[in-house]
Formats: sequence, structure tokens, C-alpha cells
Amino acid sequence: MDTNELKFLLKLLGCPNYRAGLSTNTFNSFKTEKNKICRALGDRELVDYSREIATVKILSAGQALLKLPAGQLPITDKERKVLEKISSAGKIAPSKITSVKAAERDAILKTLSERGLIETELQLKKSKAEVWLTERGVECLRDDYTPNKSSNPVISQELLGNYLRFLRKTLRVKPETESILSTPSVESSVETIINITDEEILQTIDKLDKELGTQNYLPIFHLRQKLQPPLSRDELDQALYRLQAQDKIDFSTLQEASIYTPEQIDAGIPQNIGGSLFFIAVN
Repeated sequence: MDTNELKFLLKLLGCPNYRAGLSTNTFNSFKTEKNKICRALGDRELVDYSREIATVKILSAGQALLKLPAGQLPITDKERKVLEKISSAGKIAPSKITSVKAAERDAILKTLSERGLIETELQLKKSKAEVWLTERGVECLRDDYTPNKSSNPVISQELLGNYLRFLRKTLRVKPETESILSTPSVESSVETIINITDEEILQTIDKLDKELGTQNYLPIFHLRQKLQPPLSRDELDQALYRLQAQDKIDFSTLQEASIYTPEQIDAGIPQNIGGSLFFIAVN
């Protein structure tokens, strides 16, 4: 990676949970290059970022659906109007679909896309975009990255400090003497902390819900406070997605943000379309 890409990643290492708003002061030194750097690192799966729909086009399944008699359409009237607009345009930006409000339009586009009726092209979110380090990014910086001898990037003490703290947190390597002297019970305890199973995460959700009295409506930030570390943000997100796929939990978005802090809101799981997943319910 080039010098600016490396510095971008090292800046990100200094942010809570290796995540930051792209428009914050963190990336001021990159000026107009930050979006280009973010996309380049995203293409290599070292970071991920908030996305939004750039354009949509109708698929053959959507065209076939519109040919059905009006009374037989398996979609709502508003969904039909949006689909018809896309069909007539060929390829269209969401902002050109004015028959419904923006928030409702995005939800409809998500539904139509999930049903295979339209194809969406995504881009870096233009407003309030966030960027975060992926698991692949963690592995690259921790295990794989070797500076190019032909380059001589000037790395500040701040960025070097970010990298050292990152290594100390992620390596989790026990000294040889510790492994020799520690008792089996201690080793077992460490292993349990590091290797948390999905079932244990599910039990933690249930326990926190009962302790906090959230009535099976647990805000995700409580779970992050409990399990990060030892888990990274991405590891926890992936575990929650697996539990959802097994129909053991479900998510819901935040409707009233005024009672939570920005940090608590940022702890949700961003979605390409619509609000972040904020609450967890055990099925």
C-alpha cells in the first residue's frame, strides 16, 4: 500500500473500535484524497464504509411482474409506482424517484432489491459516511504488512503510538514463562474469554436483557461494552448475523435517537439502506 493508505489506516487505529466518521477531523490531513483512499482500501477489503444506492435498474423479474393484472401484483401500490418509475427510466438515481418520501423510498428499494426485482449500484455515502477497519484489515496490519524498503514514509509519533496500542491489544500472545507456570484452570479461563461461542453470546444477550430490564429490546451498545474486547467489533457483528440467520435473534432499528448519546448510536450495525440495527431481541 502507498504512504497515504498506510497513514489512513494508522489514523483509523486511533479511533474507538477502529471506526470514525469520514468527515471528522481525523482525516483532515488527507483533504480531497480521503474518499479515493477509502474506496481503494475498501476494494482490498481492508476497510469497509457506509454505502448508499447510486443508481437502480429494473430486472427481468420486475418487468414480468409489472405485466401482471393490477389486482394480482404481490406488491403494494407504492412499491408498484416506484417499480414503474424505474422501469420507464431504465437506470435512475434514487433522488429522481419523487413519488414517495426519501426514507420510505429507501425502504421500498431495499425490499424490491431483496425480492430480485431491481438491481442496485452502491457508492460511498455522500453525507455522514463512516469507515471502519475490517477483520481482513486487522489481519493485514497485525500479521502481513511489511514496509516497502524503496519508500521512506514519515510516520508521526501519534501514528506509531496508534499502531503499537493496536498490536498490544490484538496479538494476545502469552509469554512462554506464563504458559509454563500457569495452572490448567487459568489457561482454561483465558481460552474461554478469547474463544466466545455464538451460544455464549446468545446467553449474554439474555442475561443483559434481564439485568437491565430492557424487555427483550436490548440496545447493542450494552453487548459491545460486555464483549469488546476480547471480540473485535466485526467479530461480534458477524456472530450476531449468524444468530439471526439461525432465527435465534432479530434486530430492529432506532426510531427515537434523542435519549441516546452519539457514541451509543454509533454502536449500532450500519446498513447500506435504512437506519442502523440498534436493538436485539431473542426469539
